Amino acid sequence: MTRNYAENSTHPNDTLFRLARSILFKMEPEKAHDMALGFASSGPVKALNKLRYAQNTDSVSCMGLSWPNAVGLAAGLDKNGDYIDALGAMGFGFIEIGTITPKPQDGNPQPRLFRLTEHNALINRLGFNNLGVDHLVAQAEKRTYKGRLGINIGKNASTSLDDAQNDYLICLDKVYAAADYITVNVSSPNTQGLRDLQHGERLRSLLESLKNAQANLATKHGAYKPLLVKVAPDMTHEELNDFCTTALEFDMDGVIAGNTTMERAAVAGSPHADEAGGLSGEPMRSLADDRLAAVAGYLDGKAALIGVGGISCGADAARKRELGADLVQLYTGLIYHGPALVRDCIRNTA
Repeated sequence: MTRNYAENSTHPNDTLFRLARSILFKMEPEKAHDMALGFASSGPVKALNKLRYAQNTDSVSCMGLSWPNAVGLAAGLDKNGDYIDALGAMGFGFIEIGTITPKPQDGNPQPRLFRLTEHNALINRLGFNNLGVDHLVAQAEKRTYKGRLGINIGKNASTSLDDAQNDYLICLDKVYAAADYITVNVSSPNTQGLRDLQHGERLRSLLESLKNAQANLATKHGAYKPLLVKVAPDMTHEELNDFCTTALEFDMDGVIAGNTTMERAAVAGSPHADEAGGLSGEPMRSLADDRLAAVAGYLDGKAALIGVGGISCGADAARKRELGADLVQLYTGLIYHGPALVRDCIRNTA
């Protein structure tokens, strides 16, 4: 049966969140981000969020695991794992933290995060700013959140592409026990040269080494943790076909499609449209859905697929599921529409 997306295509109407957003959006974006997550971490707010937004639904089976629901938080919002329980109280079935690197790093110079409010969009060039993998693991081990936890791994900016594999292997080894699944991020536009790892022999070598390490770690820990790879939406269909062929060749457990985009046509004329970095939010919905459908076709059900990009209402999440996504993730939509978006997406994907 074809779903009528128009029935659930409006943004969530949450008066309480709109009031909070009107205050936060008067602040510089990174400061507002930290303040909002700190506020959400307080006991009363966590309890209120759980009461207002959490949904009771049947679990979803994917990659041999049971997930409380099909709606997750994409990597990048909680880079260090400091807010897992606060975000979990919003109803997410899974949360992906990171991207994490072996060593702490500051990321790119500020300002590096820009709101395109008229488009419900963001441009960021954060550059994997994080406190290092050891901090993240310590935080992950303290969580009380009962949903699934993904950990997104990357390389330090100071590490050359020739040595990048070692950074990913270090992170995989350190996060393995704390994670329910691990994502290999080779698709961020904000670390110089990183997207070169999505192609050819660099990709083959990286995935082969990580899959070998995964097998060894599964034996060591007595538990198999799925390994996924995250792909950029700016790749052509031919490039995506090659990427998926390589992912399947090395038995990757899943693909996340996709990341932020360098495209700007949908936000032309915006005051921040010319800022360097990756665009996320509503303007990339069509591009993200097109690439998601292509990846679904290339994978042909042989690996799990997580759809992310441009979700701003329940119908957007439902469409990604119909295009082939087993699970979906939010990020920018949460910034603009709050945890009511999580609730609406759960209801539309249950």
